[in-house]
Amino acid sequence: MPPPSFAYLLRRLLGSEHWRRLHVRASLWAALITVLLLLCASWIIVPIETSAPKATITSFPDAVWWSIETATTVGYGDLFPVTAWGRVIATVVMLAGISLFSIVTASIATWFVSGAARRVHQLATVIEKAGHDSRADASDELRQLHSRFDRLEQLITTPGGPPAPRD
Repeated sequence: MPPPSFAYLLRRLLGSEHWRRLHVRASLWAALITVLLLLCASWIIVPIETSAPKATITSFPDAVWWSIETATTVGYGDLFPVTAWGRVIATVVMLAGISLFSIVTASIATWFVSGAARRVHQLATVIEKAGHDSRADASDELRQLHSRFDRLEQLITTPGGPPAPRD
């Protein structure tokens, strides 16, 4: 028996309910962890940045806005950390944002691939059934032709020869 094809394995993996639930769960956990991280980073960065000269992040609402624009990698430039610890926090927020959007993008891609794989599987099932039905029909027709040829052969080989043609 040949090993299963890559397409078969992919269809089995992506088509399973467990796989879909796993992706949704991973996306939800990633989003929850990212929101908590953004709120914690906002809460931590305010006291670090407030006392620094030329600080732009001086209140919690500013810090929340900064963490959102940093996580989404927009970075308008209106708010930015000026201390070393603030930049470390910014790096963590950036990595968390990139990770979140990567997980969400992967989940959306999996959802599309899963839907396409499901449609391909349905189409393959229909084609397989049609092929089986057409083979069965062809076999029936072939049996009928064999029986006709057998009758003709019997008529030709019987003593007395074939019957006279009718006009």
